[in-house]
Amino acid sequence: MVVNYNRPKKLAAALASISAQSVPAEVIVVDNGSLQRISAAPGIILIENDRNAGFARAVNQAIARASGEFIALLNNDAVADPLWLEEMLRCMQSPATGMVASKILVAANPSIIDKAGHLMYPDGQNRGRGSGEVDRGQYDREEEVLWPDGCAALYRRSMLDEIGGFDETFFAYGEDAELGLRARIAGWRCVYAPRALVFHERAATLGLTSVRRVSLIERNRVLLAVKHFPARLLLLNPFYYAARLAAGAIAAVAGRGEASLFRSKLTLAAALLRGDAEALLFIPAILRKRWRGAWPRRLNASQICDLIRRNRISLRALSTEVAPPSAAA
Repeated sequence: MVVNYNRPKKLAAALASISAQSVPAEVIVVDNGSLQRISAAPGIILIENDRNAGFARAVNQAIARASGEFIALLNNDAVADPLWLEEMLRCMQSPATGMVASKILVAANPSIIDKAGHLMYPDGQNRGRGSGEVDRGQYDREEEVLWPDGCAALYRRSMLDEIGGFDETFFAYGEDAELGLRARIAGWRCVYAPRALVFHERAATLGLTSVRRVSLIERNRVLLAVKHFPARLLLLNPFYYAARLAAGAIAAVAGRGEASLFRSKLTLAAALLRGDAEALLFIPAILRKRWRGAWPRRLNASQICDLIRRNRISLRALSTEVAPPSAAA
């Protein structure tokens, strides 16, 4: 399934790559209120929203219409290798596996890794594993990872039936992290499929220096932590966050890291503050979900902390790495 918003040419490329898969698939497209409406091609289920309902809501709509045992997601700014689905399905053989992560490469330069699964910093900020690294085969081993990126992932329907779909409070950015962590807490595994290749144009919708993108990422970082972090880790969150901001500021002065991409650091700071302010508005609803959530919790607090520790991104990598370059939008 593919969620589309104002990217008809990119959508066409994504759908062409799906039609070229080595295994057949039911194709569902959710158009999130694009200015330029798309037409339903033969064999494609089209869901049209009259407004941008957010990525999480759109995916849930597609899941409700899907009939298969497995749910595959592909961004409209991504193109999949013909063996993408076949390789992900092969990694779903164990019934304990609920998610499969793809090897996502930068479309403009496929020798650069965009994501090979995900890592997380203890304040709730997540980042693609291997992001920005030259692909030398260091991520060519099939192995367990934290969770898949929603750009290109496979989910087991029975897992989604048990834990629920994407949390629509998150709207966009970080919704895949929240679902992934919720699934891991429920005891499901995520396997990384190194031969399930996807070529992605990162941040094509809003852009890396979009103020709205920064605000959403920051807001959803806070909401994810409030919803799922054990109390001991949640209490330390402000300290981890302060350490990350300080490291990012030092890196920006040296011209490194994503913060260095912003000409006005005041604009960046304002975007972060806006994200935190928005998070405060949603925290009461998120706390109710934390306390009353119907999904199973098979990991205890110590096991959740250990899961995050084992899949932790270093502060140095998080503050100095710049997102992989992408082609012009």
